[in-house]
Amino acid sequence: MKRSFYLFNPGIMERKDNTLKYTPVKIDDDGTEHPQPPRYIPVEDVAEMYVFGSLRANSALYNFLGQKDIPVHFFDYYENYTGSFMPRDGLLSGRALLAQAKVYQNKKKRTLLAAKFIQGAAWNMVMNLNYYHRRGKDLGSTIDGIKALAKTLSSAADVEEVMGIEGNIRKLYYDAFDVILDDYKMGARTKQPPQNEVNALISFGNMMCYTETLRAIHQTQLNPTISFLHTPGERRYSLCLDISEIFKPIIVDRVIFKVLNKHALGPQHFDRKLNSCLLNQKGKLIYVKAMEDRYNETFRHRSLGRNVSYKHLIKLECYKLLKDILGIEEYKPFKMYW
Repeated sequence: MKRSFYLFNPGIMERKDNTLKYTPVKIDDDGTEHPQPPRYIPVEDVAEMYVFGSLRANSALYNFLGQKDIPVHFFDYYENYTGSFMPRDGLLSGRALLAQAKVYQNKKKRTLLAAKFIQGAAWNMVMNLNYYHRRGKDLGSTIDGIKALAKTLSSAADVEEVMGIEGNIRKLYYDAFDVILDDYKMGARTKQPPQNEVNALISFGNMMCYTETLRAIHQTQLNPTISFLHTPGERRYSLCLDISEIFKPIIVDRVIFKVLNKHALGPQHFDRKLNSCLLNQKGKLIYVKAMEDRYNETFRHRSLGRNVSYKHLIKLECYKLLKDILGIEEYKPFKMYW
């Protein structure tokens, strides 16, 4: 079974026959490099790679990865997503591209889709809050507030109004984190860099969700640069931001609540410096493992009548959106029902 590989240390990646040779490099304070024993990775085992450290590679490697349909996602020092190497699109469709662009240009249709993304996200936020409300956390007023705001989405006149409603929903939702979490406070949402442990986990988890969504989009005929909720921009896969709104509450946030409340992560797993708070290497390993476990967790899908993983669920969501764009079936966002 293929799996994701995460590279946290500086290193050199090369093609070695039909395997990948990864050589970690230890760098002294004076810049002297000390190559460590190499690791050989069978290419058949790799689904994608996430690079958080400096990686040296040549065009021969990327040609090989492209042939094997293996994307590589890159992150900067502050764990912000900076870009991806994506294999050639094998499912390109002129009809789908034209239909997607046509929907974007249709103000009414675009607003409708944008509202549906946030309706799905708001529903899943409420399901998270209900879970903790039933366990003694006082979240009743927050739940009612989000439900009231979500009802106004259907009457939004344009995407800007949808975004405004989404901002108010998310503020209420993030305020509830201080109630849900036992030993940590989130405070204000801070990014680039995050200022505390909770914000660090949100940023890191969201970036993982974006890249997983990008991978799912590339397995369909959707174009990741044409979005409906977020404004498309140059060098930006904005459709990933749209679709991931639905899944951040049920994947990223659920993992955050679990690793913090069950003390899988603690103060020793974060580095505080330069007015920032970031996961250290040991913390990243724990958090990535928890995210991977969540992606691979399965549940019984009502419509399909079989078990599916959360990772596969993202791909199914892309297909549902594509069917709507092509006029086959109306799009309905995924909503938790347990």
